[in-house]
Amino acid sequence: MQRNRSSAGDPARTLKLLWRETGDAGESRRGPRQGLTVDRIADAAIGLADAEGLGAVTMRQVARALGVVPMALYTYVPGKAELLDLMLDTVYARMPRRDLSRKPWRKRLTAIAQENRELISQHPWVAEVAVSRPPLGPGLMAKYEHELGAFDGLGLDDVERDAALTFLLDFVHASARSAAEATAARRDSEQSEEEWWEANAPLLARVFDEDAYPLAARVGAAAGAANGAAYSPDHAYRFGLQRVLDGLAALVDAEDD
Repeated sequence: MQRNRSSAGDPARTLKLLWRETGDAGESRRGPRQGLTVDRIADAAIGLADAEGLGAVTMRQVARALGVVPMALYTYVPGKAELLDLMLDTVYARMPRRDLSRKPWRKRLTAIAQENRELISQHPWVAEVAVSRPPLGPGLMAKYEHELGAFDGLGLDDVERDAALTFLLDFVHASARSAAEATAARRDSEQSEEEWWEANAPLLARVFDEDAYPLAARVGAAAGAANGAAYSPDHAYRFGLQRVLDGLAALVDAEDD
């Protein structure tokens, strides 16, 4: 399945759209429906994606949500690819940004990770978009500026600072995708983790030989008892984030030598 990616549209038209150089500053423009704006279109598309996933976001469906014909949207947004960048930049711009001043560096990076985790929790479709070529709009730039500031005072050069931020955010996105898959499994099976394991325990007991797989049996039982399930997204996130911070600590300590 082809993955959605940012910056797949026309670069010039996308940048004009994101920076509102299209003549629309939130006011009505000439068109078949007075009051239609770039911001309203972004809100409608985000609402569709939040409720039904990115697959539901088409120019036709967004137009229907706004009560206009699809062609009316093209006065404001060039196409679906540019619309996706607009959606991303809009949610980036609206992210709450914690005050990171006077906090230890691990707490600063934990806050950055949590801000991004909360964003994806509110807008799960964000984790489905490949952003190796990010939408270079005002929302993304404000987000990037804020997040880079979390590394102040650590002695990293600019390339290391950017790489360290990428390392942290890649972990958060991977963790969010795993959590989304676990949520989808619960939804599709209509069973909680506990209910699924209880239903399948008799079959597993018949086919699984603990003597043949003693390590798997022992560790699996211990992890399941501790987490209440074979896989706990929250535990995986907390454990993984600390290991990410431990890894960055080695870089920070090396800079202090």
